[in-house]
Amino acid sequence: MQVEKCIGNYHPKWFGLALQALVILSKEHIQTCPSAELAGYLQSEATLLRRILAVLAKEGLLETREGREGGYRLKRDPRTLTLEEVYTALQVGDPLCYGIKETTGSHPFGQEMKAAFQELTQEMDRSLREVLRRYTIADLSDKTQALSGVNPQVDIS
Repeated sequence: MQVEKCIGNYHPKWFGLALQALVILSKEHIQTCPSAELAGYLQSEATLLRRILAVLAKEGLLETREGREGGYRLKRDPRTLTLEEVYTALQVGDPLCYGIKETTGSHPFGQEMKAAFQELTQEMDRSLREVLRRYTIADLSDKTQALSGVNPQVDIS
């Protein structure tokens, strides 16, 4: 299995990994799931996933349990947890679409382009949030059947 590594804080891939982990945790038969097991399901690095899950726990989307039966579990009903809430929880600083402003330089043309990008990126962020607000973790979970019948206490890595 090729484990995908992501270096750096709040990488754009965090959102995708967070959504996948939340879908796994939304499955009815899963009470708690350790980060190493979630990482196995996602073929991701456990340390990276723990960093992502820690942010979600801090924002009140997950709860953690210590000990032998420990792990993560959803704190909210997946039918009410929107993708926009997850996106907001993981967002630090500017929205992902604002990266285009970072391509502009400090020269006069760069500053003109930065100003032109301002309105565009604000509209992009509003539009993205509007779409994400329409979907829940349960919606994504309903579209997946991959974990049907998988015992969450069995390591599949």
